[in-house]
Order: sequence, then C-alpha cells, then structure tokens
Amino acid sequence: MMITEILPINNGKVQVSFDDRETLVLYKGEVSKFALEEQMPVSEQLYDQLFYEIVGKRAIKRAMHLLEKMDRTEQQLRKKLLEGKYPDELVEQAITYVKSYHYIDDERYARTFVRLNQERKSAARMEMDLRAKGISSDVIACALEEENDTEPETLIRKLMEKKNFDPDTATGEEAAKMYRFLLRKGFSGSEIMHVL
Repeated sequence: MMITEILPINNGKVQVSFDDRETLVLYKGEVSKFALEEQMPVSEQLYDQLFYEIVGKRAIKRAMHLLEKMDRTEQQLRKKLLEGKYPDELVEQAITYVKSYHYIDDERYARTFVRLNQERKSAARMEMDLRAKGISSDVIACALEEENDTEPETLIRKLMEKKNFDPDTATGEEAAKMYRFLLRKGFSGSEIMHVL
C-alpha cells in the first residue's frame, strides 16, 4: 500500500489518501510524527495504527464532545461525524461506543422531545419533527402515546389565546390567517374548524 496524496485542508489538518484504503484526515503533527510522505509505502500495521488508534479514538472523542453540548439522535450524530470526514467504519464504532453507555438513546430523545413540545405542537407536528431527526415510527408512536397528554382542542385554544385571537370577533381574513397558522402547527382541518 502507498500514500498517493497528502493534501492540506484546514485548521492544521491534512487529508492523506492511500491507493487501496480509506482516506484519513490527520493533523500535520501526526504526519510529521509518522514521517508520512507522498509515494511512501505504508505497512498494514502502520495503516491500522493510523486508522484505529489515531482516527478511531478521535471519532469517539468527537462523538462524546458533540453529545456533551446537546442531546442528539443516532442519525444526527452519524451525520455530524460523517461531515467531519471520519470513515464509515469508525463512525459506526463511535456510535456503538456511545450507545453502549446510553449517551445516545433515540427512545429517551423522543420521550423528552414530546414532553417539552406538547404544549406548543400538535402530535402530528411532533411526529414529523421526530421523523426528520431519524427516529423510527415505533419509537415515535410509543413516545406520543405515553408522554403526550395534551388534547388537540385544548392546545388549539391555548395557541389562539396566545395570539390574542377571538373567533367571535375575528374577520374572515384573520380567521383564515389563524387557520393557516394552526395547519402549520400540524393540526388537521377538522380539529381547527371544530374549535373555530
């Protein structure tokens, strides 16, 4: 195996390409430490050391750092790690690692999301938002069933009150505007019309 290219990217990092293996992002200091150069033959042992011990450990640390700042779903964490140019195998290893300590847990994420948003969003809107975050349908259904205790009509009334909307005195234009607002919040037309 041979290094085909060493390309500076940013923040003291370089992209090291190999002729038949994954491209790795390393720091310039690591390139110097291992005396890596273009067209240099690389042993399997050295590649594995760079792949697993250097970049693999960095992927786990990055995953931990990302979760330290905010709770994320598995899909969100995977996306962030892939954006950081970590190889797929190392991304999966990092996710397996953080899952083993329950640092990511899509079920917990969904339940918390529902508890925090049920006073502002309809069940349908929360379901759409959770799907966009990569949560599975079964987990979403379970979280909504067990955590959401707000009736759609009650929530519609609260939202109308918050917007100072009175259906008895509203003009047709104001009612249409409120109707569109509530549709965007994820309520069905029949739920809205029943309250309006």
